Amino acid sequence: MTTDLSPRPGGTPSSSAVPLLTASGVSRSFGPTPALLDASLTLYPGEIVAVMGPSGSGKSTLLHCLAGVVRPDEGRIEYDGTDLTTASDTELSALRRTEFGFLFQFGQLVPELSCLENVALPLRLDGESRRRAERTAAQWLDRLDVGDLAAKTPGECSGGEGQRVAVARALVTRPRVVFADEPTGALDSLNGERVIRLLTDAARESGAAVVVVTHEARVAAYADREVVVRDGRTRDLGGVG
Repeated sequence: MTTDLSPRPGGTPSSSAVPLLTASGVSRSFGPTPALLDASLTLYPGEIVAVMGPSGSGKSTLLHCLAGVVRPDEGRIEYDGTDLTTASDTELSALRRTEFGFLFQFGQLVPELSCLENVALPLRLDGESRRRAERTAAQWLDRLDVGDLAAKTPGECSGGEGQRVAVARALVTRPRVVFADEPTGALDSLNGERVIRLLTDAARESGAAVVVVTHEARVAAYADREVVVRDGRTRDLGGVG
């Protein structure tokens, strides 16, 4: 691993860009209840896509399928030439550890660890030395305006502060794709606005693509494109800016 924070290749895709992640004909049921029905999505390098839809529409299931957390019953999901629907658990685990970053509604920071240790954790799990991992983590905390929280535990932080620490953790490995599931859902409007702005700005600077699940129009406004999920089916609305 490296402490280099320079951007990876990315940005708004051109008409000739090759997709980084594609899903086609994806269906997934939980018992007799269908969550996705022939859903599709394409993500380009450096692009930010908002996945919108009401509660229970299937948008979180789509995100979990795209990230290789849930295997679809039907369809194909391909990431940079790898078919995630047939990849082994070991291959998927490696992708989630090195190529993908994750941001959840409630942060899911480890309460017993300091904020610095939380951000350094993905690097440590990938074999980075403690010193190098914590040095990189400190840089990301500074970038997300929470460097002063390094020694504090998540329980000593406000909701907005904790979510910014979680953003730093999601980006610390310099992933190619960040999957964000309702990242502002537990925050007030002011803190939510700050978190989504910091997330999208930092992702664009580092060249990461982002799939953000949300039901909030103000969050979707930060994306390059919007995909709506309703009753398990997807509809691409194109640019939102």
